[in-house]
This record gives sequence, C-alpha cells and structure tokens, in this order.
Amino acid sequence: MKTNIYLDNEKFIAGITLRDEIEREQGNMALHTCVNPDDVLENRKRLAISLGCGLDHFVCANQTHSANVYKVTVADKGRGAESKDTAIPNTDAIYTFEPNLLLCSFTADCVPVTFYHEENGLIGVIHSGWLGTVKEITLKTFEHLKQVEHCNPSDLHIHIGTALSQKKFEVDEDVYEKFKNLGYADDFMYYNDQTNKYHIDNQQTVKKQCELAGIPSDHIAIDPTCTFLNPEGFSYRQDKQAGRHLSFIMKMGN
Repeated sequence: MKTNIYLDNEKFIAGITLRDEIEREQGNMALHTCVNPDDVLENRKRLAISLGCGLDHFVCANQTHSANVYKVTVADKGRGAESKDTAIPNTDAIYTFEPNLLLCSFTADCVPVTFYHEENGLIGVIHSGWLGTVKEITLKTFEHLKQVEHCNPSDLHIHIGTALSQKKFEVDEDVYEKFKNLGYADDFMYYNDQTNKYHIDNQQTVKKQCELAGIPSDHIAIDPTCTFLNPEGFSYRQDKQAGRHLSFIMKMGN
C-alpha cells in the first residue's frame, strides 16, 4: 500500500494513502465510491497492517461537505471501518484525545487536514472541499477546540495534504464570489482571460483559516502534490469515477 507518511514518532503517526496502478481499484480507500467494497476493505486491511493496528481501529465519517465537528470517543472505535452505514453521520471534522484510534478522512481533489496538539495529545482530521472552505470548517473546528477543549492554538501542528492545485481548480464567478466574501482569500485567486475562469488555491485558503485561528504559520505544512497532475493522485475533476485517498492520524498508546 503506497503512502506518504507525514509524521511518525513515539507519539503519533499520520499520513495519506496514494493512488497506485497495481493495487485493487488503484488503492481506493472509500466505500462510498467504489466498484467492489471487498477490494476497498482489503486495501484498508493492508494499510492497518502497515500501521500496526487493526481495521477495527478505524473511525470514519460520512462526509457531506458540512461544517460539523464531532468528538470521537472509545465507543466510536470501528465506526465506518467495514460499512459506511456505521460511519459517523453528516460530519467532516473529527477529533479525539484517545489513543489507538485511526481517524480517517477521504478526499480526491478536496483538501485534507490532519492535526495534532503537542501538549495534550489531541488529534484530528478535517475534510475541506471548496464548499467546506467557504463554510470555514477548518476555522470553526479550531475555534471549537479552543473554546470547548481549551486548546492553545500555538501548540497545534497542521498538515494540509495533497489536493487539486490552483492551476487545475477552475471555477465560475459564483464560486469565486463565495471565496471573495470570506474577506481573506483574495491573494489566493486569479482570473484567466483566455478561459474566462477564476483559479482558486484551496490549500492556501485553508492555511489562512488555520492562521486566523491562531496557529503559527511555521506549524503548518502543505503537500504541494496536485491530485489532477500527479499519477499518484485521485482526481474527481479528471475522472468522475475516481477513488479516494485516505488521510489518517493516530495517537500511540500502550
């Protein structure tokens, strides 16, 4: 199973799975968009083995491009791991303080965000497509963590994963206006006179939301790999039948 590991130490492991021609369904990890669910489950099992955990450690949500945040507990262990029917409903950001739970987020062109808190051990994942970005799911997640969990944002570390690049993220004026209305995304957009399209950098907009939440910019890493241009990327824009990457993070426990 081809992966890009962002973080691997005695406390945490985090990364993203990649598209691979030789794997079942090219390494697709999503049950909600697949040809054969058994192939996806086999891919997930192989990932679990490589990470030293079981499939029953996975925690998945049914993502709906919402701005909803959910706190995962031990009772949620295994949700969505083997069936999308058991996944956490209508949620695009999940977090936990618990060890040995592999928090999962599925993306093709959307922006995946993995994060951890160095001091209190909190971990989480966010799925931010353009709809989630204009709903400010990332900013709202970190505001929630500050207010409800009393997290100091300066102790948070962020990894913004592979996504659709600005070059390939072409939109019409209606989407441009939604980003414009955020009030802080102007630097991440340009207009193409040849195509009459706007180009938006969703990753940089999400990074800005992290900074607005008080996270230091040097605590935010961005994977510049474009899901459309790179053969290791799943791109819904390029192929409506595309599979999904799985971004994951787990806190190590005894």
